[in-house]
Amino acid sequence: MDDNKIRQYGDELYDALVQRKTLAPLTEREPEITIDDAYRIQLRFIERRVDSGERIVGKKIGVTSKPIQDYLGVFQPDFGQLTSAMVYQEGDTVDLDGLIQPKAEAELAFVLKEDLQGPGLTAMDVIRATDYVAPCFEIVDSRIRDWKILIQDTIADNASCGVYVLGDCKADPRELDITLAGMVLEKNGELFSTGVGAAVQGSPANAVAWLANTLGELGIPFKAGEVILSGSQSNLVPIADGDELVCTVGGLGSCTVRFRGRSAV
Repeated sequence: MDDNKIRQYGDELYDALVQRKTLAPLTEREPEITIDDAYRIQLRFIERRVDSGERIVGKKIGVTSKPIQDYLGVFQPDFGQLTSAMVYQEGDTVDLDGLIQPKAEAELAFVLKEDLQGPGLTAMDVIRATDYVAPCFEIVDSRIRDWKILIQDTIADNASCGVYVLGDCKADPRELDITLAGMVLEKNGELFSTGVGAAVQGSPANAVAWLANTLGELGIPFKAGEVILSGSQSNLVPIADGDELVCTVGGLGSCTVRFRGRSAV
């Protein structure tokens, strides 16, 4: 795909974000679009966000667990960039008025204390470079109409990033079995789903190592202080005004998020 089209689609996705609207799937408009094309579009989309004053604060890994893959019909992981405009903290209320067609998922966040650059990294390298892990929610959001996405669509759309909520509970991953630790997700006081770290590529640390190695081949490091979202351990949760979600990770603690307002769709 030529540079003009890369810029065009990246700019369209940025405009859709700002205007809270959706676009027809890129894979319908450009049937020959490749994964490399999609990542170049993502870079243009992120460039527009950074130019508007946002900062890169981390990375996210998407489509790592079988329930999410089955739901979306996307069967390989991808990644996107986290920016300063996406950040919520424990106790904050997420304003749905700023989102388009959001859904929530619960996962484990890694906060790094050291730079980390692949290729050749293992899960143990990730553990050693991690300051702490915390339960979190990612509120995914798609600029692609009706979530009708193939892998190229979600990659171009910054891996369907919306916002994320980082829990206050922290643990040293050297002292917590993140592979076997169970996760319970409740919606409005009722059980919604359960999960376990092993559902994410065998371990959340494996998923983070995969991304560090993938980016390392491109010369892109993880930086100390960055937040890395390791991939959903829950089913996607529909959300609306007044909803409250709580995810609890065994041996770690919980993260709570509330929602208000109305999304565009």
